Amino acid sequence: MGIPLVSGRDFTREDNEAAAPVVIVNEIMVARYWRGQNPIGSRLQAKGRWLRVVGIAKTSKYRNLTETPQPFFYVPMRQSVMGSGLTIRSTLDSETISKALVREVHALDANLAPDELISKKKQVERTTGTQRVAAMMLALFGTVALLLAAIGLYGVMAYAVSQGTREMGLRMALGATPSNLLRLVLSHGLRLTMGGIVLGAAAAWGLTRLLGYLLYKVDPRDPMAFGIALLVMTVAALAACFLPAWRATRTNPLVALRG
Repeated sequence: MGIPLVSGRDFTREDNEAAAPVVIVNEIMVARYWRGQNPIGSRLQAKGRWLRVVGIAKTSKYRNLTETPQPFFYVPMRQSVMGSGLTIRSTLDSETISKALVREVHALDANLAPDELISKKKQVERTTGTQRVAAMMLALFGTVALLLAAIGLYGVMAYAVSQGTREMGLRMALGATPSNLLRLVLSHGLRLTMGGIVLGAAAAWGLTRLLGYLLYKVDPRDPMAFGIALLVMTVAALAACFLPAWRATRTNPLVALRG
């Protein structure tokens, strides 16, 4: 599994049914029950058996990716009193390796069959199902919110342009070019957007920590995530402001001033 040993030794072929029971503990277990002392060589009792500690392993994830660090220990498969599960690393695809495993098990005993054959990726997906659904729902709601914000900004800008038709006509009559009007309308819309982004970013900075349990190896206040959100909102604002700004550049000065 690639979980490194901190100290002590790994299991060997000699750790079989006839040998003295041994165990490898993780760092959290050492910190909780040995409190700074070296546990190598000491014993612990589990399910009525005494096991000698021969190694210390790095703390890992054992049931799901979002769990808090917890004490855990390993025993050799041939000394385990519980059902065994095999984790096999292979470059073959899942279907090929599954057929090969079933064939090998039947060769050992025709009455045996593997309980379940599943890839590690699918197993991880099972344990993160709730988080993935929550993330999908948040993404959906975020997309809807972004769309509504863009529609609202478009409506505000379209109304502002229609109300300022005479001003646009006067500016053009005094020598303003279409590019000047385009920049004017876009800058006004972006100022409104920046104001909303500042308020939204402040609220998000304070509230995202509440979503920390949904994240794995991602800081709730990840700078890249905030940067991407800023970029998306800016692009959406530009898209919402462009059509009213383009219409402003098509204003006929004579018609606008007469109106």
